Amino acid sequence: MRDNNKDARDVMAKEESFSRNRFKKSILVSAIAAASCMGMAQAQEVAKAESDESLEEIVVTGTRATIQTTIDIKRNSVTIVDGMSATEIGELPALSIGEALESVTGASSHRENGGATEISIRGMGPYLSSTTFNGRIATNGSGDRSVNFSQFPSELMNKVAIRKTQGASLIEGGVAGLIELETLKPLEYGERRFQVDTKANINPNQANIDDPMAGDMGFRGSASYVDQFEFENGMAFGVSLGLEKSDISQPESEMRSSSPSGTSLFACLYDPNNPNEGFFRSSSGDCEDQIDGSSNQGYQTAVDPETGKAVSDGTRYAFAPSSNGYRQNDTSDKRDSVFVALQFQPNDKTDINFDLQQSERIQAEQRHDLNFANQKRVTAGVTGENLVFTDTGTVLNWAGETAIESNSETYERAEDYIGYGLNVSYAFTDNLTVSADYSFSETTRQEKQILLRTQSDSRDIFGESTAAGYRPMVEWDMNSEIRQYTVTDFDVTDHTLFSDEYRIRVDNDVDRRNTNEAFRTDFDLALDSGFITGVKGGLRYAELEYVDLGSARDTYEIDRGDDESEAALLAINEACAIAFPESDFMNAESNGNLVTMVDENGNVTGTANEWATFDTQCVADMVLSHLGESFSYPELEEVSAGVTDVTETTTAAYVMADFGSSLAGTPVYGNVGVRVVQTEIESVGYRTPYTIITNTDGTYAMEEIDGADLERVTAGGDYTEVLPSLNLVADVRDDLKLRGAVYRGLSRPDPSDLGYKRAFDTNGSDDIVDIADLLDGVDGDGNPNMQPLTSWNFDTAIEWYPNDDTMLAFGVYHKRFQGGFETAQITEYFEVDGQTIPAEFAITRTDDDTSALTGFEMTATHRFSYLPSYLSGLGVKASFNHADSDFEFEDSLYGDSVVLDESGNVVSENIGIVAPGNIPGFSENVFSGQLYYQIGDLDTSLIYKYRSEYFQPYTSNGTRLRYVGDVGVWEMKASYQLTDAVKLSLEAINLFDEPKKQYFYTRDNLGELNSYGPRVFLGLKAKF
Repeated sequence: MRDNNKDARDVMAKEESFSRNRFKKSILVSAIAAASCMGMAQAQEVAKAESDESLEEIVVTGTRATIQTTIDIKRNSVTIVDGMSATEIGELPALSIGEALESVTGASSHRENGGATEISIRGMGPYLSSTTFNGRIATNGSGDRSVNFSQFPSELMNKVAIRKTQGASLIEGGVAGLIELETLKPLEYGERRFQVDTKANINPNQANIDDPMAGDMGFRGSASYVDQFEFENGMAFGVSLGLEKSDISQPESEMRSSSPSGTSLFACLYDPNNPNEGFFRSSSGDCEDQIDGSSNQGYQTAVDPETGKAVSDGTRYAFAPSSNGYRQNDTSDKRDSVFVALQFQPNDKTDINFDLQQSERIQAEQRHDLNFANQKRVTAGVTGENLVFTDTGTVLNWAGETAIESNSETYERAEDYIGYGLNVSYAFTDNLTVSADYSFSETTRQEKQILLRTQSDSRDIFGESTAAGYRPMVEWDMNSEIRQYTVTDFDVTDHTLFSDEYRIRVDNDVDRRNTNEAFRTDFDLALDSGFITGVKGGLRYAELEYVDLGSARDTYEIDRGDDESEAALLAINEACAIAFPESDFMNAESNGNLVTMVDENGNVTGTANEWATFDTQCVADMVLSHLGESFSYPELEEVSAGVTDVTETTTAAYVMADFGSSLAGTPVYGNVGVRVVQTEIESVGYRTPYTIITNTDGTYAMEEIDGADLERVTAGGDYTEVLPSLNLVADVRDDLKLRGAVYRGLSRPDPSDLGYKRAFDTNGSDDIVDIADLLDGVDGDGNPNMQPLTSWNFDTAIEWYPNDDTMLAFGVYHKRFQGGFETAQITEYFEVDGQTIPAEFAITRTDDDTSALTGFEMTATHRFSYLPSYLSGLGVKASFNHADSDFEFEDSLYGDSVVLDESGNVVSENIGIVAPGNIPGFSENVFSGQLYYQIGDLDTSLIYKYRSEYFQPYTSNGTRLRYVGDVGVWEMKASYQLTDAVKLSLEAINLFDEPKKQYFYTRDNLGELNSYGPRVFLGLKAKF
């Protein structure tokens, strides 16, 4: 018989289980026995022509074993949970933890560089979920509460699970669910094992790149060691060590457009009768600017009080970005990881566990862009007359004069993670166990860039006049679903035509630190009789720190205008020009050539899927040398106006009772409890110090203090939430379970939104007689007093387990959210030179709006063991989640909005032109299907993962709408057991080169397309 229930028992030991009570033990034993008997009966039916005199022991491994543990985890839990566990180290069927989680019912990922990163549960975004690593909160470097799962190697993980309902003992923070990652405990593993796993990474798209950063072939390798030592005095010690090294490539081809996160994408007016602005300006200029009037305006959503409608109501519009173009991207992704677990049992009452995880990851990119720079610029008499666009403002055809740029960047992100914890458990009696746990987790992230811009000009690099001038005539269309360009009198492959000033920007973009330190103590008291079978309780104290030092930039450029500068530009052009690095660029996405070049009469003079490119570092070195500068990244200051410094302190207490009884002969059990959470926020900011001057005539003035250091200021907030929960399970039959759960959950605001950046806009009048009038306004962002989003959650499910390889589960859930997001104009009070000055400030805060989400999920898995001969190795697993929500997330620029004062009165109102988004990360439909074939030493799987479109906020400005389109990805895995100790494997993700598509403002305005190509890994694993 098999033994895949160890991991299921681990789940039960951790959560609100009934394993210690005699009544509950009998239920568990009966359920396992029933499943085993049914499995035996099925095996006998298949083999009845042979013999039924004896039973042969069956050892289940590979995909079948993993799916069986998936069934066991779900079946033996009190909460509603889905997950998977490996019976052997490194057997999780995925190249990353993110990809493993995608196979869990209702889970889907956001993909970056072709790999799974953030995880959404049941169509709800990452910020509504929480993640623990070995039972402790994990940090990240993003400024939100999601976890970058690509940081953790799957080869060194033992179990992943998603708890979709909550008990009081679970750490709060996951309205959608709690994601659990676990490494093994060496004493519980129970055997000595040394294992080496190596994989060669082969990417077809990488073969198209000349001299790629990561080489022609990547590498992933891990080594792990597990052992146990028992001593004569009864003590036992276990050790588990793991090392992982990865150096792989992640090539990427992109079609790009300016994002809406700043002031680079406007809705411009399309009115042939308006020569002052929009696409029919009477003189060339940006379409959002008026010739006579305001700039950066375009379509006005503000309400005209005389009409009650938007100022621009009734006027057609189209979205115009600052620039469009392509990006060729070569990448290198290096990661080194260490995992350590030590387990010591000095006696049969004490269990001491220490674990440590460390990961260092460096992602480097070399980017080359072809950029059409002036896409908001109107060419009078051309742009408006040739513009084709949809009713939603999506441009399908554009024409005009625009500068053409060959830009490039070098980019590097360094992200380090360290987490460790110590847990001590002591059994005072057979029924009472007390434990204490300390944990620490820290993530640091740094991002640095060097950006080069070269541009078309009226003269080439030799000083000769060019046919097209500074801004060549360009036209593009979307006939093949991506932009393809026609350029007049300009050859994009000619380096000498990119001759305008050479500008270098050296950016220190990100320097963040996220730390979480926590201590908790718990007790577990089992009761021998009665309806209440056990009581649990505990306390937890945690302190999260998030520090973001902002960004800094140094700019260097060489301008035309003198002989020395022009000679330097020529020398740089000739020395740093390189051949386009990639062949067949975006061939799979385009219909024909990306760029067609014509003369002034429209005759084709050439076509290209490439452009003139330059070595970024070469240009940077020569520009700096010419200017007499040395290269260095700008320093980021610990004390600056751009710093976000947040400390979040949480104290939580819970009590929970396990119960079990029988209702009309049906065993019923579960838990009921309550968790109380108190959170305090302190946010530190820095601002320019001022002095208040009292003039002789009784008027006031406010002036900066020359030479003074920035002033440290603080603000904060707090909240207390009560989170009750009830989980109920009924064993209708040995193979049929009914579940129900009711609980209240919370999701906290992202740390990056809790900052306190404030800068004064002073009143320069000389007749101020009231100190309150010294400030005209306050600039900045952040709300330290932002409250959490809470919800009441209702779940019910029915699950059928006819045998060890088969499960059919159906669940329905409903979530009632309390809180949305609104902009409010409040009065803040500032201490300046000993005086308190009020000023109005617009903040984003959680409101009292309610919204709902309702959904259902289905999971089915079955192995066709009863089929004859080799067909008996076939199996299938499929899951589907559908949800519907009325949550509304309005775009801050073109959505509906109302700004309220502190009394709830309307200060201003906007009537938008774009439909609201839903919950960040929300997908209506998520599907995962797996067809596997395992027989003998051969184990193969074909996997399909689908996720419908979702709203994905930007990191830099989470108030603007960006949609990620529907995506369906195929994966394949195959392995063959060469010997008892050696296995050969082949794995591939994104088999059919499915791109990621991103849409700006509306669901049809394609702003970015990312093509990654398939990724292939050939592996060899040996265990001893």
